[in-house]
Amino acid sequence: MTWSELLARAEGAWPDLGWIDVLPAVLAGLLTILVIKAGLRLLVQRLRALSTHTQSALDDHLVSVLERTHVALIWVVGLLVGLSLLPLDDRWHGRVAQLWFAVMALQLGLWAQQAVADLLAAHQLRHGGSGTLSASATLIGWGLRGALWVVVVLAVLSNLGVNITAFIASLGIGGIALALAVQNILGDLFASLAIAVDKPFEVGDSITVGDVTGTVERVGLKTTRIRSLGGEQIVMSNAELLKRTVANFKRLQTRRVLFSFGIAYGATADEVAAVPPLVKALIDEDPLLELVRAHFKGFGDNALNFEVVYRVKDPSYDVYMDRQQALNLALMRELQQRGIRFAVPPRTVNVVGLQAAPDGPVIAPSAG
Repeated sequence: MTWSELLARAEGAWPDLGWIDVLPAVLAGLLTILVIKAGLRLLVQRLRALSTHTQSALDDHLVSVLERTHVALIWVVGLLVGLSLLPLDDRWHGRVAQLWFAVMALQLGLWAQQAVADLLAAHQLRHGGSGTLSASATLIGWGLRGALWVVVVLAVLSNLGVNITAFIASLGIGGIALALAVQNILGDLFASLAIAVDKPFEVGDSITVGDVTGTVERVGLKTTRIRSLGGEQIVMSNAELLKRTVANFKRLQTRRVLFSFGIAYGATADEVAAVPPLVKALIDEDPLLELVRAHFKGFGDNALNFEVVYRVKDPSYDVYMDRQQALNLALMRELQQRGIRFAVPPRTVNVVGLQAAPDGPVIAPSAG
């Protein structure tokens, strides 16, 4: 098709318009733009003034959403109002109607995206979080925004006459091929989503995974970073991390402690019977400790064995170590006052190269 044919077709589709037709359309478009801008400014000012007198955050969210009205889309709305007043044929009016739908869909998408961001931020603050979104809120936000814009784009394409059924089918085939190519990355991504939703741990929690113990520093889309007790940063794949048993110490409310000790066989039965009540009295004196049981467990090879179980009411490991140390020292003092000795494991020393005289002391071999 030559340029002359294109120009002839355009002249046939676009009617001859005079100033009498164009001027009212231009004025109507400009007036529409001014009215929309002035109305939005007035509405935002009223809502801001209202938000200072109310406890509800709804008006603040409405202000935030309305401020996401795109200026370019307002000008497009003015243009469409002007075009709708021109004496165009049905084909042009159909194109204008399609543009109306696209503009409204895009603006609704922008409003909905801002509403999602505001709701997630409000949920984070309501549950004691900081201004920065957590990993779970970030992932949920990405998912909601992605689903929102997929719906907007498909709706616009459908309105423009595109066969979205075939389009979605082709996307599905391509998505399967892409998923097979990046299945390891997707596995970590879904594992990250599982961590965000199920929350077996969060940033700042002290956890143990396998032979790694440390504090969670960051939960990313593919990896989780843990600061170990030694100071180094451990980077673990999210999928591999969820395959292991995770011990979360931050959610520990009380700490159960079992410890054993033994006393020498020279103790009498009455002295042995007095040890469990002694341990109970020492534990009851400490307000942070709660006795579960204290028993003379049995006869060992070289000691009379005792087993004690108690709970520390504070989950801190440092507090546990402080209380255990205080209990050990108090137990040592009490046993010493009663003349009861702790059992000492026997030691056997084998000396090679020494000879014993038949009726005398051990004789060391001469140096030659």
